[in-house]
Amino acid sequence: MATAKQKITLNASRDIPFNKLMLSQSNVRRIKRGETIEDLAASIGRRGLLQSLNVRPVLDGEGNETGMFEVPAGGRRYRALELLVKQKRMAKTQPVPCVVTDAHSEVPIEEDSLAENFQREDLHPLDMFRAFQTLHEQGASYEEIAARFFVSATFVQQRLRLAKVSPRLLEVYEQEGMKLEQLIAFTVTDDHARQEQVWEALAHSWSKEPHQIRRMLTETTVRATDRRALFVGVDAYIEAGGIVLRDLFEADNGGWLQDPALLDRLVGDKLKSAADEIAAEGWKWIVVDVDLPYGHNHGLRALAGTPADLTDGERAQREALRAEYDRLEAEYGEADELPDDVDQRLGEIESALEAFESRPMNYDHSEIVRAGVFISIGRDGDLLVDRGYVRPEDEAPKAVDGDAADPQGTTESEDDGDGPSVRRATITIGTPASEPEEEDGDAIKPLPERLVIELTAHRTLALRNAVAENPHVAITALLHRLVLDTFGQRSSTGCVEALVRHVHLPAQDAGLKDSASAKAVDERHEAWKGDIPLGDDETLWAWLDGLDDASRQALLAHCVSYGINALFERPNPYSGSGVSQHGLDQRLREADRLSHATGLDMVDAGWRPTVENYLGRVTKSRILEAVREGAGEQAAQLIDHLKKGDMAKEAERLLAEKRLAARTAPPERR
Repeated sequence: MATAKQKITLNASRDIPFNKLMLSQSNVRRIKRGETIEDLAASIGRRGLLQSLNVRPVLDGEGNETGMFEVPAGGRRYRALELLVKQKRMAKTQPVPCVVTDAHSEVPIEEDSLAENFQREDLHPLDMFRAFQTLHEQGASYEEIAARFFVSATFVQQRLRLAKVSPRLLEVYEQEGMKLEQLIAFTVTDDHARQEQVWEALAHSWSKEPHQIRRMLTETTVRATDRRALFVGVDAYIEAGGIVLRDLFEADNGGWLQDPALLDRLVGDKLKSAADEIAAEGWKWIVVDVDLPYGHNHGLRALAGTPADLTDGERAQREALRAEYDRLEAEYGEADELPDDVDQRLGEIESALEAFESRPMNYDHSEIVRAGVFISIGRDGDLLVDRGYVRPEDEAPKAVDGDAADPQGTTESEDDGDGPSVRRATITIGTPASEPEEEDGDAIKPLPERLVIELTAHRTLALRNAVAENPHVAITALLHRLVLDTFGQRSSTGCVEALVRHVHLPAQDAGLKDSASAKAVDERHEAWKGDIPLGDDETLWAWLDGLDDASRQALLAHCVSYGINALFERPNPYSGSGVSQHGLDQRLREADRLSHATGLDMVDAGWRPTVENYLGRVTKSRILEAVREGAGEQAAQLIDHLKKGDMAKEAERLLAEKRLAARTAPPERR
């Protein structure tokens, strides 16, 4: 006969005057954490007591109830009520809703306290976001919501920022398919399609770090700290219709400008406007570029101008600044560290004095009409104007046979005898100045730069041929260069332009450093490091020159191995950083070729698929594919009905068993 299940009886609830309650010494909570008692008291004052106290009658020595009740669960609420009584906001005899437990209960009183705290579950961030969103839609501001729940307005804004994330990704997060930090990373853009595209791109990657998500979402944008953005100004960019992506959760240094084409147009317009203003000064030509190349003024004659005179007021201001600077220097000269306000003031004075020193220059008008100006943007986004350069072809011709040369060199700028016309400067965008031509003469002059390049090209080609015909010298020179790079002795490039750029691994799992490959590479490196005489260039050359061929080849292979890069990374076609699609394809093709040439097998090399490093991060179809390949079709059929988490664990076990069986099988069965 079936036994009837015993039904439970819930504890009775009743209102008990506050002055009949006392805090139990059996409360397990000892460490303060979370919101303060003051915040909780304010919350109760606004909303009332939302959760009853758990109490037990206090018994006397004979086991009789005394009329007092102790509070084993709800100690923080009790203290908040106690604070309200002290603040005269609540009467001592105010009835408090309580759940009363039998004083003779078999359950220890400490268990009541532990159970209430242990079984508590924090509110899911997504539920918090939705609740905040509802309040905001009802008209509550960020500040009002923050005040109601005793958090900062920024915290509320951050939670409401999750509304920018695609509903599809919110569902993935709700089902624990991603972490909160990953979800937050998607808030830098409102483009749901782009968010989903990035998540799909990362779906088969074991690295889904928040910084990687942000990088992929902003890779087609321009940082607000870019010199172009600083030059135009973010406000002007927004006024022109541009959109700025911001990150409320991380320091974003002003965010990212989403429309590079608009930014470039604004930069071009502002540079052109500046060039038009400077052209009115009478210059012959103006070259404008965001970033002029190194040596752009090579071979041009710089005009010797005179600084513009200071007014009496400017001179007095400069002297006052110098006196203030000297006074502050003398006053704080012995201090270990300058106060912040003093340090800031000294910086302001230095900037002001530099402005006096870099004031505009005055040039002779006869020189201006044949000279030009370079305009560009500085690193801090300021406009750089470099005036007064004369190209060789614009120099005034020398007098011949007693004829007077035109001091202006501008006879073509005169019209029908009514006086010189106003000549418009030729404004060139992004074109460097021409290279000067050498003049004939008896004096020995330095060779023209172009000729030096051509001659050294001949020498370089001859050296290549000579080295190619002498393998011993070639391998010694190459090893010399590679060893210096591999063991960190020199960073500059010598005659042999071969180097090893150590390829660091920015993302890696925890087991990589303990893998068989890592240990083998480290052991080999330490062994060579103990033999190589580092520190003296000549000694190293002699040591390498004396190595036998087998040792030289082994050392060469070790050095070259440090330059192998088979990493996948997302191509970035919009900036100079990163790798292009073509470069990535080439890298992976060469990696496949090296793998084939060396007979590399990752399993033989010690890699094992686990839940952490592969199986738990791929789709179910890929898990089954790995099991079919490693353990056979029958093993795959055993797990194809499982949920993904269980399937990954079983797949790891099946593959491990298969490898163990293969190692322990007799040779004839392997």
